[in-house]
Amino acid sequence: MGLYTAVTVPDVTGEKLELLTILADQRNLFRVTVRNLTEEQARRRTTVSELTLGGLVKHLASGDRSTAKVITERDEDAEVDMVALAHNYELLPDETLADWLTEFDAATEAFDQVIVLVDSLDEAIPQPTAPWAPEREWSTVRTMVLNKIREYAHHNGHADIIREALDGQTTMAAISEGQEWADQF
Repeated sequence: MGLYTAVTVPDVTGEKLELLTILADQRNLFRVTVRNLTEEQARRRTTVSELTLGGLVKHLASGDRSTAKVITERDEDAEVDMVALAHNYELLPDETLADWLTEFDAATEAFDQVIVLVDSLDEAIPQPTAPWAPEREWSTVRTMVLNKIREYAHHNGHADIIREALDGQTTMAAISEGQEWADQF
């Protein structure tokens, strides 16, 4: 059936199901893009940007974990930890791709569980202040999930370009491997 077959979504209904299904789809595309990487490939820059595939894995895992924390803690005094962000896009020497892929899976599951458990997608959540957002803002859980979908779509584009420059793999080619219709394009 190919690589792109099962999207795992928590047992929910309605709008939560729709949002988490789209988010799971975006995550699945990302996982296809970073499949079968070596440690060296995960750290290699293939464009003029500093981005690497391993760095994107770390960033997205950290982002899901952080957003889940923002939703559950609802801290009206929270600030973005700029020190923690310093290496958010970089696998450090003592970090491995395998460890961050494990954390990616755990963080996405934890984020999804937070969404399953919120009473309403309309709940307003205080957002951490940051240099780029010095005034406290509030976002609904729905908006936060939509922003997460947007972020994955954005970084999927980065990842696909980096991977294609690395070894020629494109995500669409990878998900259509072995499909009869693939040769028509």
